[in-house]
Amino acid sequence: MDETEAIAANRANWDERADVHRRSEMYEVDAFLADRDAVSSVVRNDLSVLSAHLPETGIQGKSLLHLQCHIGTDTLSWARLGAVDVHGLDLSPNSLRHADRIARADGRELTWVEGDARYASALIDRQFDLIVTSAGTIVWLPDLDGWARSINDLLAPGAVFVIRDDHPILGAMDFEPWQITDDYLGGTGPRTYTDSGSYTDNSAGQITQATVHEWRHDLGEIIGSLLSAGLRIEAVHELPYMDWRAFPDLVSCPQGWTLPTAAPRIPLNFAVVARRPS
Repeated sequence: MDETEAIAANRANWDERADVHRRSEMYEVDAFLADRDAVSSVVRNDLSVLSAHLPETGIQGKSLLHLQCHIGTDTLSWARLGAVDVHGLDLSPNSLRHADRIARADGRELTWVEGDARYASALIDRQFDLIVTSAGTIVWLPDLDGWARSINDLLAPGAVFVIRDDHPILGAMDFEPWQITDDYLGGTGPRTYTDSGSYTDNSAGQITQATVHEWRHDLGEIIGSLLSAGLRIEAVHELPYMDWRAFPDLVSCPQGWTLPTAAPRIPLNFAVVARRPS
């Protein structure tokens, strides 16, 4: 399967996932809309990494682009926190339809852009004070060079980018038992999986477009692509928690999910904060 076919298969899969996720208990969309002060746990975790790199006013009045925004609950959370001119970009048109409905139900008209995050700067003709992406993003991108260049182009001078995502070491591991079973380093093409469920509750058997393709990106590639695009790295973190229960051994924690106390300590998330030079 070539890259174009792989991307099309992923788009079809995420179009179906959007319907499943909208009605899931994990996303709790109706409860989220009922509480106008609610902010998603994903955004709270992002903000814990990002806040040290923002002025005292935080994101108040900052224009914001959310890459790979899915159904927009995190995008809307940024708007609730005071971001302005909020844009969300995603590959899946059905995800964006849900995102628009959710935002309008909250009384907001956010801007939604359909497309591949690698080509974001060709799709959006403006710059932002802040660009964010998190929680299951770059494994869906075949390469990161265009992605990083788009981020650099879309950041205003002095503006900040943050990525917080699953640590790439997890893609190389199996946990029953714990062992290395796959590549950590990228460059060997996509990994193809077939799964008729998703990461949300009660999703088993609900996805008919079940085959997806993911690409490995190690930390060196992630950081190197941002540096090559001209960004300045301000912080790199390896974190002991993640936003979803990626494997059964994880236990609940304030940030989402973490390893039990007796387990070996490995990073579950990473985060990188970068800035476009003034």
